Amino acid sequence: MNTARLRDRVAASDPGLLRLAAGLRTVGAIALTLAVLGLLKADVPHLVAGAIAAMVATFAIREKQRVPQAVTLALGLPVALASLSLGALLSSRVVAGDLFFVALIFCAVYGRRFGDRGTALGLIGFQVYFVSLFVGATVSGLPELYGVLGVAFLCSAAARFLLVPETPAGLLERLREAFRARLAQLVSAQLQLLDAGPEEIDEALKDVREGTARLHETALMIQGRLEEGTSDAAAARLVQRRVADAEIAAERLGLLLLSARSAERADTLTLHLPGAPAPRAGRMAGRDEAMARVRRDLEALRLLVLRPVAAGSGTALSQVRNRLLGYREEENLPPAPPSVQDVFRGVGEAARAVLGLRIALDGPQDESDDSPATARSREELDAEDAVIDAGDEDAGTQEEFTGLRRPTTRAAVQVAVGSSLAIVGGEFLSSQRWYWAVLTCWIVFMNTASTGEILVKGYRRLVGTVLGVLAGIVLAGAVGQHTWTAFALVLVLVFAMFYTAPLSYTLMSFFVTAALGLLYTLLHTYSLSVLVLRVEETALGAACGVIAAAFVLPVRTDRRTNDLLVTVLERLDEVTEAAVDQLSGGSPVELLDQARDLDQALADLRAATQPLTHPITPLRARRDTARYVVALLETCAYHARSLAATAELLSTHPSIAADPRLRRAGRRIGDNIAAIAAHVADARSTDRVETGPSIASLLDTEVPGTPRFGRVTDRVLRHVQRLDETVMGLARPLHVPVAAPKR
Repeated sequence: MNTARLRDRVAASDPGLLRLAAGLRTVGAIALTLAVLGLLKADVPHLVAGAIAAMVATFAIREKQRVPQAVTLALGLPVALASLSLGALLSSRVVAGDLFFVALIFCAVYGRRFGDRGTALGLIGFQVYFVSLFVGATVSGLPELYGVLGVAFLCSAAARFLLVPETPAGLLERLREAFRARLAQLVSAQLQLLDAGPEEIDEALKDVREGTARLHETALMIQGRLEEGTSDAAAARLVQRRVADAEIAAERLGLLLLSARSAERADTLTLHLPGAPAPRAGRMAGRDEAMARVRRDLEALRLLVLRPVAAGSGTALSQVRNRLLGYREEENLPPAPPSVQDVFRGVGEAARAVLGLRIALDGPQDESDDSPATARSREELDAEDAVIDAGDEDAGTQEEFTGLRRPTTRAAVQVAVGSSLAIVGGEFLSSQRWYWAVLTCWIVFMNTASTGEILVKGYRRLVGTVLGVLAGIVLAGAVGQHTWTAFALVLVLVFAMFYTAPLSYTLMSFFVTAALGLLYTLLHTYSLSVLVLRVEETALGAACGVIAAAFVLPVRTDRRTNDLLVTVLERLDEVTEAAVDQLSGGSPVELLDQARDLDQALADLRAATQPLTHPITPLRARRDTARYVVALLETCAYHARSLAATAELLSTHPSIAADPRLRRAGRRIGDNIAAIAAHVADARSTDRVETGPSIASLLDTEVPGTPRFGRVTDRVLRHVQRLDETVMGLARPLHVPVAAPKR
């Protein structure tokens, strides 16, 4: 049991074991290179060159399939050899060497427009040129260095395809396990929220928010790997559907628990806005006894997530599963206040989502102990599976940019200008190690798109470098001239660098700087002045990057976030319009794919707002506004996902049927989203958002005797109503004028 818990914790903390695999693969490539070169009696400079080349050849490859990875690695070797040769040939020609370095940097960044392969080859070319400068490559020493590069690339291939192999199907399987582990963690956090006292509620709610965000992150990771990791489109659609169901059910359960605690309906925004006050527990007759039963059922739900129901389990998990699925039927709900009964319904829906996830991921389950409620849930899932369309959808078109408007071209020009400044400034600081400034300038531009992002990344790199210098002093003094001890520590630091890279750029910079201190020791060039110079060159390179970003074809953070905000609003409008249209009787479309496009656009916006929400920003009001807007959009996305998931059930669930009256409500939401998007895109826009009667009143019928809501479920109405209210809530922080209600 302890082993299983440890495995679940590891799977949840590192979805797909991506960080662990990246660290082990890179360390394995370096260790194998050092072992081969050691057997060949290579000297220390060649060992250092081989270690860095193996690292670059390993982390530069980004393709997901093994064959494209092998092709890129094979193409990378001649690129590396050419870059090394030019580095050695131009080492004594300062002006020509600097001009070529700037041209190489431009080409390496521009190559990103050609996809993963172009990015990898550009990265290899740049980094190997840096290696030639670092080890002082000469023309006479090129034959030996050619051999070192050949060994490094072969060892990188061995580590990638033999030592730490990775297949798309295997990675997707690990991501699925991570999703289940994170789903179980979220249920545990919800259980803690249920038990939290007045002094613990805010911290418990914070854990629920983080658990919800982590589950959503894993769902997006699975979405990105489905095409490569599944055997056919139908299997991919099935997994996508079940993951979405589980995510929505878990998020809804958290909201229902908040409502039950406070004895009033909780705002969905509370689950998405950091720092939002938690609703306090209210008094309600009979609630305490019912909540004790909820607590037991949440524990049972967590077990169902982690453990499959074994064949012939009899009175064990199968009965637990049957009881939870029974809550989907009104006659099986325990006596409790209405808000607590909603929680029981939420638990039942979550149990159904877990059952569907099990079937999708693990295949058919044992049905010998099914209750009638469980059998009906299986029939619903089978009916849904039967209507999944395996046909390919058009990928759609994306906006094309030309000339200097193309992001890769603009970034290449900016990096070239910034690197030129770094070369000039770096030469003033040191004629031997000026390239550190260029390296920093290059790095701060990687995976950034605005001046603010570059500023924050440069700041983090400088902090990590300063701390790494201090660690390097200690480590260099400890290892002295013990070559293999130093290399062993370098391997540890490289592993830590790759393992922490997705979590903290500051930590990654710390580990890489500490490792460089050890490499300086091996090359007999270590001194305190060298490490201080490293900090100075890093600060200079970061400053040059910020200057280039600010004055050369600049992309202001406000402009980028506005562009991404418009994209999010457009995706939200598409999902909402399609879902409401389908719920109103329109033809079915690919709703889940549209919902995931919305999620990806929102993730891009969230990343772009980091400069605005960073703790060092002095503009507190602006930071709070950015957080509030993103939280509102996450709330909108949740309700849009829920509407999309419900709309896809129309063909299989007789209890959910189309109601044409929903079109009127959806039209107002769509018009308001369009008005907000127009105002964000152009502040001079005269569009206004419109208020009006509630969604429920819009569904009033004019025919006497007709049921007010037809067969549209109350849940659909709540999602549409909350979406309408949240879209209206966006108008205030974005300063969109509100039109007077129509009479």
